[in-house]
Amino acid sequence: MPTMTSGQATAVAGAFDALAPDYDSVWTGTTVGRLQRRQVWRRLESMFHGGERILDLGCGTGVDAAFLARIGVRVHAIDVSPGMVRTARQRAERDGLADRVTFEVCALEQAGDMPRIGLFDGAFSDFGAINCLTDLRLVARSLAALVRPGGRLALCFMGRFCLCETVYHLLRGRPGRAFRRLRAGKTGIEAVLASGGPAFRVRYPSVTQLATALGGDFDLVSFRSIGVLVPPSYLEPWARTRQQTLDALASLDERIGGWPLVRGTGDHRLAVFVRK
Repeated sequence: MPTMTSGQATAVAGAFDALAPDYDSVWTGTTVGRLQRRQVWRRLESMFHGGERILDLGCGTGVDAAFLARIGVRVHAIDVSPGMVRTARQRAERDGLADRVTFEVCALEQAGDMPRIGLFDGAFSDFGAINCLTDLRLVARSLAALVRPGGRLALCFMGRFCLCETVYHLLRGRPGRAFRRLRAGKTGIEAVLASGGPAFRVRYPSVTQLATALGGDFDLVSFRSIGVLVPPSYLEPWARTRQQTLDALASLDERIGGWPLVRGTGDHRLAVFVRK
């Protein structure tokens, strides 16, 4: 099976290896990170149930895998970054969840090449792993071979338009940054996650592009925005001093994130598919 280009795979792995020791402090444990992740967890909890086997695509530091393991779900978590997988495994062991979560260093495009361990009841990817991919069709083929018919697939990824980001930068006279996601087009934009770390390409697919890539084997059943009013992570210094305001905005996000005129405006999209 074709895989991610070696240069992209190496760059992505290196970037997240460098970030792994600090990832929870710069994202997971922040006000913004916590509130956006809580929105995703509520959907995952309603989709996946105790006793099911779920594939975690791009597990990061293992926070989502640990959440599902606590409600009785068995998780196989993969990530291209050995550093992230190491941190995630340590979390599972520390939290007493090692018997419910297994880990593997593997690029998402290579998931179909994993040793056969049976079909999964569902799969998910949280907060941007999809944005690091060069070809969504490769992942689609892998997932078709790994998820049982009727199984659910939840993909949370950075969208092409973020209202908060656009307004924030326009008010500061930075139109280039305000529309950077839209300008990324098909080629993406270069990103560097940590000082001195490797650069790699980040792409911002639309829900339509994702549904097209998966359409041969998965049906799109719903999508919503995550973080319509809860801002992107780089506004954490502002958010940290306004906890009550952010809690209220997060509650409003829960109500409006799926509205047709709103679901394309958040920091992330959460698209849910079902295997045909």
